[in-house]
Amino acid sequence: MASHRKPRSTGTRVAGIRTPALATAALTSVALLSQTADATPSDDDRPSLEEVEKKVDDLYRQAGSATEKYNAAKEKTAKQRKRVNTLLDDVAQRTRKLNEAREELGSFASAQYRTGAAIPQTATFLLADSPQDYFDHNQLMSRLTGRQKDAVDDYVTQQSETMKKRREATENLKTLTDSQNDLKTAKATVQKKLATARELLSELTAEEKARLAAIERKKREEAARKAAELAKQQAAERERQEREQAAQQERGAGSGPGTSSGGSATKPSAPDASYGTAAEKALAFARAQIGKPYVWGATGPGSYDCSGLTQAAWKAADVTLPRTTYDQVDAGTTVPVSQAQPGDLVFFYDDLSHVGLYIGNGMMIHAPKPGAYVRAESIYYDGEGSIHSVVRPA
Repeated sequence: MASHRKPRSTGTRVAGIRTPALATAALTSVALLSQTADATPSDDDRPSLEEVEKKVDDLYRQAGSATEKYNAAKEKTAKQRKRVNTLLDDVAQRTRKLNEAREELGSFASAQYRTGAAIPQTATFLLADSPQDYFDHNQLMSRLTGRQKDAVDDYVTQQSETMKKRREATENLKTLTDSQNDLKTAKATVQKKLATARELLSELTAEEKARLAAIERKKREEAARKAAELAKQQAAERERQEREQAAQQERGAGSGPGTSSGGSATKPSAPDASYGTAAEKALAFARAQIGKPYVWGATGPGSYDCSGLTQAAWKAADVTLPRTTYDQVDAGTTVPVSQAQPGDLVFFYDDLSHVGLYIGNGMMIHAPKPGAYVRAESIYYDGEGSIHSVVRPA
């Protein structure tokens, strides 16, 4: 099983998404499958059913990876939009206070002018964008009261801070625009791969579709067999641990007071009892979602993508998970597949493009792919080698 840490690429995840060679190969297959009205298709020109199946699976997997990049871009965009709105509100408030301070300084200038205490142009200088230069003159500063001097200092400070916030808001607006463009790119990538997969499938004959369904059934049967093996192994491991605990309790009871053990042996509590309580809440939520459609980018309540489902399930247990698979894999402790407990997150593929919620006995609840529904399925649904890691989030 691969390390639970996925190598991180520098920069924004969603920036510069590249179309993998497999997508190009799939598009080539579409061209091969598309025949003109006058052309007679040749068996040599058509890809085999197995090749089509592999290309479709690859496209769905790539779409899943692009979906997680879309989710990351969408989350980043939402945070930046919130940041920009906060900055704009702050600038508006600072501008209002700055105008009030300028009015106060203007009243000082007007009062000095009426009493003949100010030199010509005092009011004009005080209401200018940079009145500090004028107030630096000893002739005027000597005539200002302590309150007036404080007002001048406060005005200059407010003016500097307001300009700084305006620059910050401008920079954040530019970053927001860049993130929105990344979001559009990620969305287009998902849509393109899904469209290519649908087109490949639409070119299959009725006989080929029947054969493909038979292949899928065989894969599910093999996945169920592997799940049963894991369930048997986990049951044997639990029995072994229970025997060890019972033996330890007997030894502790036989030692009696005053022995080297001090007679302090106590009955061990059930392992991960607190985790089990939270996991049951998450699992109850996930079970209630079975039958709802997979929709990429969805977080419920009517539909989900894979990480949207796991996030929502653990939220029902008052545990906050990040939005994407890339971040969820780091939101807990990695455990071996053989020690997976109900509630654990099961991640798939080297690019961490899929995740499911383990329910025990080698099974999980997950939102598989477009066109499918939330369902319970073997964690070996795509082969044993597809499992990346298992993470316990709480």
